[in-house]
Amino acid sequence: MTPASPGDEREAAAKRRARAARSLACADIVDALGRIHRHRAHIHDLVTPTPGRVLFGPAVTISFFPSCSVMMDPETHTFGALLRQAVGVEPDGGRGRVLVLASNGHRDVSIGGGTKLSLLTRYGLAGVLTDARLRDFAQLQSHPFAAYCSAEAVRWGGDVITPYQANVPVVVAGVGVHPGQYVFADDSGAVVIPEPDIDAVLDGAAAVGKKEAAFRAQVEQERTTT
Repeated sequence: MTPASPGDEREAAAKRRARAARSLACADIVDALGRIHRHRAHIHDLVTPTPGRVLFGPAVTISFFPSCSVMMDPETHTFGALLRQAVGVEPDGGRGRVLVLASNGHRDVSIGGGTKLSLLTRYGLAGVLTDARLRDFAQLQSHPFAAYCSAEAVRWGGDVITPYQANVPVVVAGVGVHPGQYVFADDSGAVVIPEPDIDAVLDGAAAVGKKEAAFRAQVEQERTTT
């Protein structure tokens, strides 16, 4: 029997984690992570054009910066160019990853829309998380990925902020995100998980969910008996 290659093992682990994440809730993951670390890792007050879709995967990042054509050539500091830097040159470099877009304080500005973010489908990304606004919610619903943001926008924001750096540590709504850390988001919020702890956190979240389900069942049984 031929032993599995490191690439095959990584792919198997990624599929196993994705299956586990689909059955979990953000609150349970936050509880499980809190038993390991005490730093803030959760994000509140997000909205989504793709309700019901769970966003999960290792992060790639793009940091935005106030627009200035003198300091940042608008021909090279484009979303497409920075996305290619973020996912790398390998054909499947973006597969299953979460694109994290940091607005650097510009939460009321549009950071992308249905046309621009269609590139996520080309690179196979799982979706996008940002603390800024997104445009074209109706279009985003037609794409296969999940999207979470601060609110919907109607105005283009390229004259306010510009894609600046790819795959650097960023801060999103007060939470630090390093490339490679895992991102989970559902309709209730988002959480960022250090890569070395991902399996322990997923297992812990599943245990939390089972314990709470058992407690609810017990309460219901006692109520029915009474």
